[in-house]
Amino acid sequence: MIIEEKMGPMLTVREVAKLLHIHVNTVRRWSDQGIIKSYRITSRGDRRFKREDITVFLAEFNEFNTYKGNGKKLSQPAINMYSR
Repeated sequence: MIIEEKMGPMLTVREVAKLLHIHVNTVRRWSDQGIIKSYRITSRGDRRFKREDITVFLAEFNEFNTYKGNGKKLSQPAINMYSR
């Protein structure tokens, strides 16, 4: 497929959910909210994700969950913020 050759292998909703250890519906919701970038393919509108985009998301998530400048760990995990 030409699109796959240009963009590289894409991940499905299920694969992203497995990588992030979250439910598939959470992946869909985060995609709808723009938290995780997705690409709609086919006439059904199936979602696909670039592995690089998921890597960026994880890096930002981990950065958010690291220690603040004052040495204290953030009290509320980022995942709670994104799950609302």
